[in-house]
Amino acid sequence: MTLFIDIGALEDIPAQGARVVRTSEGCVAVFRTADDRVFALEDRCAHRGGPLSEGLVHGDRVTCPLHGWVFDMNTGEAQGADKGRIRTFAAKVEGGRIFLDAALLKRRSAA
Repeated sequence: MTLFIDIGALEDIPAQGARVVRTSEGCVAVFRTADDRVFALEDRCAHRGGPLSEGLVHGDRVTCPLHGWVFDMNTGEAQGADKGRIRTFAAKVEGGRIFLDAALLKRRSAA
């Protein structure tokens, strides 16, 4: 059973935007879609390590700001001709609050 920890309010992340959470696993980008779904992904593009948290969110995809690689936020898989994958992490919204997998956040600090 996965234990989740509250990391903040959904409204703290702009629609189609992201925030970074520092964790024991490295930086995690927490994205909010236009329809208020949340996704948590490794904040490092599989191509050249670009900061995905600064990318363009469109639907359930994010485009890396450095070289335009597009990732499916459900799976972490690169889309189109690009080949690569980034880590995804369990995230959910309940009562307007965002929750992430507690195992990920053992030693987190706010970014």
